Amino acid sequence: MNKSFIGKYLAFSEVDWTKVWEALGDTITLTLLSTIIIFILGMLLGVGLYALSRGKKVFGKIGYGILSVITNVLRAVPFMILLIILMPFTKALMGSTIGVKAAYPALILSATPFFARMVELSLREVDGGVLEAAEAMGASKSQIFFKVLLKESLPALISGLTVTTVSMIGFTAMAGVIGAGGLGQLAWNTGFQRNNFTVILVATVLITLLVFLVQGLGDFWIKKVDKR
Repeated sequence: MNKSFIGKYLAFSEVDWTKVWEALGDTITLTLLSTIIIFILGMLLGVGLYALSRGKKVFGKIGYGILSVITNVLRAVPFMILLIILMPFTKALMGSTIGVKAAYPALILSATPFFARMVELSLREVDGGVLEAAEAMGASKSQIFFKVLLKESLPALISGLTVTTVSMIGFTAMAGVIGAGGLGQLAWNTGFQRNNFTVILVATVLITLLVFLVQGLGDFWIKKVDKR
């Protein structure tokens, strides 16, 4: 019975491994490039939210309210719906609504607000006494930001980036359903639509291994930089 099950559902000899490695490469490229852009934009947005939240002037409060609403709205929209909504924009920007490059706009817009909030929370967790001590010693705003805020919040920032990257891997798989390439498209087109359980299993295992790799690297760097 086990042999018949393996023969029926786990036909590894029928897997096109060339397509599997190409799909894996697409997923890694899509995740890596998107994460780099999300890190840059998320840091800028997160720092902006943090700075405006500490402002006592009306302009700062209004600015924080506007950014906060935009961030919350983008975070609230499910990724698959965002993919569909952005199709006209994606077509105009990337020239196509299918393929690996077509997934970038939705991935970036969905994950940047999430990471930005994690950046804001990481900066907020820095002990206020440390900031006051730095100000009392005559440190400039740039010195306080780079040598105090970023240094003290670095473990939390790495943790936030790790969580975001893991989420990105899952998003790339979902984007594959509408033709965005990678392991998600392989699992959907070659696996599900052709009733090939082996391809689905292979894609799932590879995505899981990517998640473990990213989480392991994140945990490693957190331990390296966390001096507490």
